[in-house]
Amino acid sequence: MEVTIAPYGSWVSPITSDAVIKESVSIMEVKIDPFQEDKVFWSEMRPEEGGRYVVCSLTDGQQEIQSLTPEDFNCRTRVHEYGGGAFIVNKYRIYFSNFKDQRMYCQKLKKGVSKIIPITPENKDWRYADSVLFKKHIIVCVREDHEVISQGAEEAQNTLVSINRKNKEQHVLVSGANFYSTPRVSQGGTLAWVQWNHPNMPWDCTELWVGELSDNGQSLRDGTVRKIAPIGDGGICVMLPKWSPDDKLMYIHDKTNWWNLYQLDGDKETNLWPIEKEIGGPTWVFGESPYTCNPTGNGEVLVICGSAIACLKPSGEPQVIQLDTEFKYFSKINYTPNGKYAYLLAGSPKMFTKLIKLDVKTGRTSVIRTSHSDDFDPAYYSSPEEVSWSTTYDEKAYGYYYPPQNKLYKGPEEQYPPLLVKVHGGPTSASSPTLNLKKQFFTSRGFALLDINYRGSTGYGTIYRNALKNKWGILDIDDCCTGARAMADQGKADPAKLAIDGGSAGGFAALAAITYHSVFSAATSFYGVSDLVALAADTHKFESRYLDTLIGVYPEDEKVYVARSPINRVDLVSSALCIFQGSEDKVVPPNQAQMIYKAVKEKGNPVAYKEFEGEQHGFRKAENIKFSLDGEFYFYSRIFKFEAPGIEVDLPIDNLPKE
Repeated sequence: MEVTIAPYGSWVSPITSDAVIKESVSIMEVKIDPFQEDKVFWSEMRPEEGGRYVVCSLTDGQQEIQSLTPEDFNCRTRVHEYGGGAFIVNKYRIYFSNFKDQRMYCQKLKKGVSKIIPITPENKDWRYADSVLFKKHIIVCVREDHEVISQGAEEAQNTLVSINRKNKEQHVLVSGANFYSTPRVSQGGTLAWVQWNHPNMPWDCTELWVGELSDNGQSLRDGTVRKIAPIGDGGICVMLPKWSPDDKLMYIHDKTNWWNLYQLDGDKETNLWPIEKEIGGPTWVFGESPYTCNPTGNGEVLVICGSAIACLKPSGEPQVIQLDTEFKYFSKINYTPNGKYAYLLAGSPKMFTKLIKLDVKTGRTSVIRTSHSDDFDPAYYSSPEEVSWSTTYDEKAYGYYYPPQNKLYKGPEEQYPPLLVKVHGGPTSASSPTLNLKKQFFTSRGFALLDINYRGSTGYGTIYRNALKNKWGILDIDDCCTGARAMADQGKADPAKLAIDGGSAGGFAALAAITYHSVFSAATSFYGVSDLVALAADTHKFESRYLDTLIGVYPEDEKVYVARSPINRVDLVSSALCIFQGSEDKVVPPNQAQMIYKAVKEKGNPVAYKEFEGEQHGFRKAENIKFSLDGEFYFYSRIFKFEAPGIEVDLPIDNLPKE
């Protein structure tokens, strides 16, 4: 096979923007009906259907996937704006939240047409998430009440409620805290839940509580409500409780610096797998499931930890399951009712995320659904290398470096590739090296890519995660800049062609990096924050006090907010900037993007701006994903002055110097 020598960035690739979105889905949640032994359920976001969320199922022995959500419904909740926990399945019924009206519906699963019945009021601005069933007809869930705002409240009110699907009555079970999650009911009728208050986020200081439900599910019995964890002053994150079949309470917390799994038996708390790795991650969305209890009651628990799945037995060391396929990263694990199999999401640097069925005893796997078709020759894929580098304050930062890769091309020997530094959102989150065509879109055209897990990212312990407290906009930006320089110093990137992009908090990092540093020649912000003061005054409840821990208390520390806001120091920007924004973003409102665009344009720097009508925080429509991918690459081609064959997009760039 003849290999062509061509400038980096100008390589022709079969991984086009159309290929990225074609038949692609994001698998969101995985569920099991405890009364259906041979079936798995999941929800998927479909860009080619305008970003609609659809519940699907597959029965063992069958090939055809069933799409269960009718076309005029969209299984997505807006609780916390980020959602998750939008549906459950129990005894041949799906209970789900519908995006348009945020009502909860009951859908019976039977042959032929099944009528979908609303079980929550029509004229209430209430949202629901993270449900569990009690006594077959009572749903216990998180409710977020936005009606109270019109009645004078400063923010929405979150509670735990019970909903009787037969008479549609609702009763508040728990109230008073700012936030609730993960209500779970034991066999004996004890409710466990997690709660927290401003300014904490669910990965900061949280509390685990329990209380006994009344027989009718309308209240908690007097004298039974008590806090389980933390004991004492707190300062830890406890999350994701579940009840074992024999009613032992299980949960995750980080008192050892690592999110480990614990079991409470009476007053005795046991760390089921003491390990210096994380079990679970930050609960930005509801419905996460990094562990699952064997429903047969034999005491076994499957746990996801890093790149391993372990079976924890009542006695003996954890047994790591050896899978027959080289999956490396896992999430959302669920036992089948018979305890022989598990359904979960799995992926690797060489494989897209897939919904798989796992034989717990043998490690054999079978694929149920893949997020993308495997039509491409792996010779076009860049394999990531886990890297670390020295950063400020004599500390280390981490990431994944992807070299340019295309089986038909090589770059000239005297040249180094342009580098795109990708910054994950959150900022409390982490990048994943699972195969992703959006990254391969760049690397197959001759870009190198550095996916950064800056200080503040998860997966490296509580101390690393908390390093960003009061330092957002400083340490994360330092890590992006030192990472780019390290790759250039090692001959892995052209120091004159360094670019940075990110969404939300990652967009803020991109903006701050080109404002307060001179490392990058170009940046792309996806719905990024430019004015921290404006964000503190105008964002949704879930994150309305997030900045208290990341920056400082507002308005007392307003000077810090002003100093770290890129909008206030546009005079320092010497790089080109591209911005993509959704018109209906409630997390980072469009005015954030519009302000920085106008300021950079007036300064005279090359700048491009595109606002997508109807999009929210994160793009879900196929045409907008396609435009932003092509548009970003086109932007770099004009700034770095290379040809971009096959990239056609109408993206005007203001102040672009004439060639």
